[in-house]
Amino acid sequence: MECTMHRKGTKSALPVGGLGYNGKMVPLESSKLFCDLSPGDMVNVKRVTQERTYAPRQIIFKEGDAGDGIYVVKEGTVVLTKVVAHGEGRPISRAVAGDLFGEMAVLDNSPRSLGVVAEEAATVYFIERNDLVRLLDTTPRLATSVVRELSKRMRDFNEKYTKEVLESERLSLVGRFASSIVHDLKNPLNIIGISADMACMPSATVESRQVSKVRIRKQVERISNMVNELLEFAQGSSAHFVLACVDYRGFVQQLIEDIRPEAALKSVAIEYINQPPAVSVQVNPQRLARVFHNLIGNAADAMSGGGKVKLSFSVNSDNAVVTELQDTGKGIAPQMLDRLFQAFATYGKSNGTGLGLSICKKIIQDHKGTIYARNSPETGGAIFGFDLPIVPAARS
Repeated sequence: MECTMHRKGTKSALPVGGLGYNGKMVPLESSKLFCDLSPGDMVNVKRVTQERTYAPRQIIFKEGDAGDGIYVVKEGTVVLTKVVAHGEGRPISRAVAGDLFGEMAVLDNSPRSLGVVAEEAATVYFIERNDLVRLLDTTPRLATSVVRELSKRMRDFNEKYTKEVLESERLSLVGRFASSIVHDLKNPLNIIGISADMACMPSATVESRQVSKVRIRKQVERISNMVNELLEFAQGSSAHFVLACVDYRGFVQQLIEDIRPEAALKSVAIEYINQPPAVSVQVNPQRLARVFHNLIGNAADAMSGGGKVKLSFSVNSDNAVVTELQDTGKGIAPQMLDRLFQAFATYGKSNGTGLGLSICKKIIQDHKGTIYARNSPETGGAIFGFDLPIVPAARS
């Protein structure tokens, strides 16, 4: 048998026959590309087909090479690679006996989009581009086979890529979710630590220890509620919760007194522009408290040098109580206004993920209310507001 050397493999005349699918060698006429051709068509194919052999880890062609022809694996396995960061080739797929590769660059006459290397000792069938074009012009079944294999290849790549993207995004969300939990837990843990230190001071009175005990218990309950809400958010469904009819004025005033020490740690003062109306609303106190904690906490984070959060209240024409919290910060970045309540949307916060506002939106929606945000045209600070339906018969 006469042999000549190809630039990346050994070139020889095409042998007839092979071991078939039960072994590791596939004859040309049994390969995926040519299995539908007639014996007469196969005569023309074999006339222009070369056979090349490659040693383990030998490069068949590189990404960016010219599309000189198509390859069909006769025996062995080859790996298709894509250059990623730092010039490294990342394995994308494998081609085994009977598989086709290298067709894309031949069909569109463009440089190779992938590189191929022999994973183990491999033998391939090779048809030069010009010979393939002539075959496609004279053999309609071959053109159909090429389209079929190309479509299958694209489907396989799309499925693999989609799985990898989803897995990568899942891992990214897990990391960001964990970051959000850590961020949200810092404030109550700080209060617990300070309260515990105060209660353990030798000069602590019975009264001060009782105050510290109450604060610690409230923060522990808050942490428990936060974890439950985060789990609920992760599951993507609303857990059943009980609504109670409460006096909104009493609820807000007590809640703000609980939040003041936490805000004071960040040099933030909470003020009333006007008092909450004495109306009855149906709420879940723990969940609605989370909204106030999140909104005031975000305002405090936005005012790194300290500032004020001002609360105002009104009753709108839909018989709902409207609560607005306005801070003295720099306001909401314009690029964030349209996606502020989307999960993980964040801007300008080194320790923020944007999860808190999406949870606030979900809580308010579960209370049959709406939530919104805007910048104050007078002061430039951010205004977050939400409304809650009033219980008609209980309105005072």
